[in-house]
Amino acid sequence: MKWGGALLCMLVLLLAGCASEGGGRYAQQRDAYPDAPPDVSQVPDAVPKVEPRAKSGNRSTYEVWGKTYHVLSDPSGYEAEGEASWYGTKFQGYDTASGEPYDMYKMSAAHRTLPLPTYARVTNLDNGRDVIVRINDRGPFHGDRLIDLSYAAAARLKILGGGTGHVRVEAIDPRQWAEQHERTGSSRPASQAAPSTKDEAVAQTSSPAAESSAREARYVQVAAFGSATNARALEARLKDRLSRPVRVRKEASLYRVQVGPVRDAAHIDSIQAALQEAGFDQSFVVSAAE
Repeated sequence: MKWGGALLCMLVLLLAGCASEGGGRYAQQRDAYPDAPPDVSQVPDAVPKVEPRAKSGNRSTYEVWGKTYHVLSDPSGYEAEGEASWYGTKFQGYDTASGEPYDMYKMSAAHRTLPLPTYARVTNLDNGRDVIVRINDRGPFHGDRLIDLSYAAAARLKILGGGTGHVRVEAIDPRQWAEQHERTGSSRPASQAAPSTKDEAVAQTSSPAAESSAREARYVQVAAFGSATNARALEARLKDRLSRPVRVRKEASLYRVQVGPVRDAAHIDSIQAALQEAGFDQSFVVSAAE
């Protein structure tokens, strides 16, 4: 009987150990790329809109792994730079901190202290690419990382291969966004709106004000780098490809690569089309004063 009891105990412990190793909230122990991912290059940005706070994930303070975090009461004016990571199949379909299921093929993200939901623009400071995400989850709780991006957002920013990227995160005020969208008819702020076709570009110059604006020098911004060396390398590459003037303009800690000046609005579309062919599909127009 004693030997039989010992065997029973060993069996119970063995089963308990297996359950502990394979159990828990997530079926996968480690995160991973999807086996056969769809093309996410055309997944649109999240569209900022006024929403109520999520019923979960918005406690003023919370604790993870012994560290206390304080959730911001208002995201207005939030801007920070740091490392972005991304999360994939391990979390797919599981509830986020806001209670919504995680979908790695949508433009979403996780942040430790911004209210849920918050809309934010995330810019890859190494290549100038940017996306707008809807933050609906908490994290990342690894080292000094600033934000965890969905698979789709990371793909658009070109950080999937390296796993992380240096980014700037800027909270978006949905009300201001809506006002700018109504004025420009664009999904981007007025400072980044550009004609999408040559006919539209010509139509925009039909009024006296537009004609005056068309004669002013403007630039097509291609990318922004934290490194002057990278900016100069792209400057040289674009000069060869476009046969147009290209400049590097330093602003604070960023080196902005811009094509121009361009005084004919009809040329902007052709420049942006050439840039898109070269893989730069997030260019936008700035005035000479910017």
